[in-house]
Amino acid sequence: MDVQRVADAYLRHLARERGFSPNTVRSYRSDLTQLVAFAEDRGVTRVEELDLELLRDWLWVSAQQELSRATLARRAAAARGLTAWLARNDEVPVDPGARLRAPKPDRHLPRVLTRTQMDRMLDGLQARAATEDPNALRDLAVIELLYASALRVSEVTGLDVPDVDLGRLTVRVTGKGSKQRTVPFGVPAARALRRYFEQARPKLLAEPTLAMFLGPRGGRLGSRAVYSLVSALLEETPGSGPAGPHALRHTAATHLLDGGADLRAVQEMLGHASLGTTQIYTHVSRERLTEAYKTAHPRA
Repeated sequence: MDVQRVADAYLRHLARERGFSPNTVRSYRSDLTQLVAFAEDRGVTRVEELDLELLRDWLWVSAQQELSRATLARRAAAARGLTAWLARNDEVPVDPGARLRAPKPDRHLPRVLTRTQMDRMLDGLQARAATEDPNALRDLAVIELLYASALRVSEVTGLDVPDVDLGRLTVRVTGKGSKQRTVPFGVPAARALRRYFEQARPKLLAEPTLAMFLGPRGGRLGSRAVYSLVSALLEETPGSGPAGPHALRHTAATHLLDGGADLRAVQEMLGHASLGTTQIYTHVSRERLTEAYKTAHPRA
């Protein structure tokens, strides 16, 4: 069977039957497109011709392109998933990717803003929103919610109006694997959301839609627009590291733990399947405590 055709069928399986998120399917599609092209360059067009040596060569060439360890690990996972699926469906006699390994992902500490930096960022957005410009009111509400609830950018942009409960100060989100959870937010976020909903959303609305956050043309606000917004805000904030919405998610989780929140409660709030994923923020908190000690203690 043709490798490209099988790869397409596997991706449909991930989306329809396994419930993988669109972002994950998109990433796997990119990885498998690279694998199919690599195989074709070596004269391999049938799934029966896939073997461990070819898969290892593909990962080795990928490593020479100076891709991150996380990307290499995802490529290996995509290839292993494909070959395991082929074996389960009796398309190949043995699974050629069963012994495929990739470097473990880097465990860099995430970028985290201080409380003072977050206050300054939000104060600046408040000043812009004071003009009652609908886009400024929306931007304030988006950033307040990102920080208040530690949501992923896709979760924020995917919100519909009924998902936000201003009375109970909760928001219902659909996370990775189409899993739903209910997350709390605070009074400042509620205030910003109410102002946006009452004063800005009607002005941005072009046609009937349940989408909570709207772009300048009246359609659902996209993740790329939120990335651009956060990136511009972080350019004005001292610090190094990735300058996207995930920095606000990292910041919220770290501030929760700094304030004494239970690790499992933070795990549930973030929607992490594994407690180990959440524990990265305990490392951040300890590092921040060490830095604060070195700076403030007279005998440090």
